[in-house]
Amino acid sequence: MNLSAREVRQLALPLAAFMVLLTAGAWLVFWVQDKSAAEARLLAQARLERTQVKERLMRIAEEEREVKEKLKVYQQLKALGILGEEQRLEWADAMSRIRSELELPDLRYRVERQRPLASVPGKPGTVDFYASAMRVELALLHEGDLFGLLWALRSSGKAYYAVRRCAITRTGVAAATPNLSPRLRAECEIDLITIVDHGAKA
Repeated sequence: MNLSAREVRQLALPLAAFMVLLTAGAWLVFWVQDKSAAEARLLAQARLERTQVKERLMRIAEEEREVKEKLKVYQQLKALGILGEEQRLEWADAMSRIRSELELPDLRYRVERQRPLASVPGKPGTVDFYASAMRVELALLHEGDLFGLLWALRSSGKAYYAVRRCAITRTGVAAATPNLSPRLRAECEIDLITIVDHGAKA
């Protein structure tokens, strides 16, 4: 179809307007898509940050729980007198008191030189475990005296008492006075364990 010059001039303005609208429409579509992509990126970033914050809060809560548990254990050990250097004078006092309270006819003991224990997995680098071997010999009226001694030792604190070995033998001596003369003897090897935290403030 052939258009006259007059018709072409009449269509020029509508064509120009159409091209402007087409360009504007294309730019608007591009702007909307770009804005949607930017908002999606912001949403994804916000979700990531929220997840990271949640994970940090969970880690903080877990660390706080672990600190509270360790502090509780630390306070229990401190209350028992297990923390710190060995306390030989206190051990001697405890043995004298136990012998008197249990009315043991004979009680002898010897505490050997302190030695470091093998490294404990998971312990802090500033913490060391030590053991002082105590060899105990005592006369018994009956087996219950030995259990009473061990229970009293553990209740006395000042160390953790780990029994390595106990043996009971009969003396072979006839009792001159029933229920009053010991006919049993016991020998025990007990580790008195203490914990020293070299990083703790004095």
